[in-house]
Amino acid sequence: MNFPDTLRYTKDHEWIKLEGNIATIGITEFAQHELGDIVFVDIDTVGKKLGANDTFGTVEAVKTVSDLYLPVAGTITEVNADLEGNPEYVNSDPYGKGWMVKMEVDSADEVNGLMDAAAYMALVG
Repeated sequence: MNFPDTLRYTKDHEWIKLEGNIATIGITEFAQHELGDIVFVDIDTVGKKLGANDTFGTVEAVKTVSDLYLPVAGTITEVNADLEGNPEYVNSDPYGKGWMVKMEVDSADEVNGLMDAAAYMALVG
C-alpha cells in the first residue's frame, strides 16, 4: 500500500497535508481498502470550528458507514465538491482527487505531532 512521506497520519486512518496554515484531509489507502466501494461522502461542516478528533462527516461504503475524524483543531474551509457525484475518487485516488476537506489549522505543531508514514505503516502492518 502507498503511504506518501509528505503526509501525516492518524490512528483513525485519516491523512493530512499542511501547506502554510491550510491543511488538506482525506482517508488513507488502507482505510478505503478496508471500507470497500465508497458510495457516498457526507460532510456538512464547512465554516465550523472543530477540535482534534471531532467528527467532520461520514463516508458510506456498500457494507458500512464510518465517521470521519479531524486530525487537528481548526475551521473547515472547503469540501471536495467533486465527491458528490464521484465518491469513487476516494477509492481510486485517496491522496489526490479523493481528498475530503480543507481547513485552517489552529496550530501547525499539532500536525507535526501526528504519525509519519513509517509509524503509520507500522500501525497497519
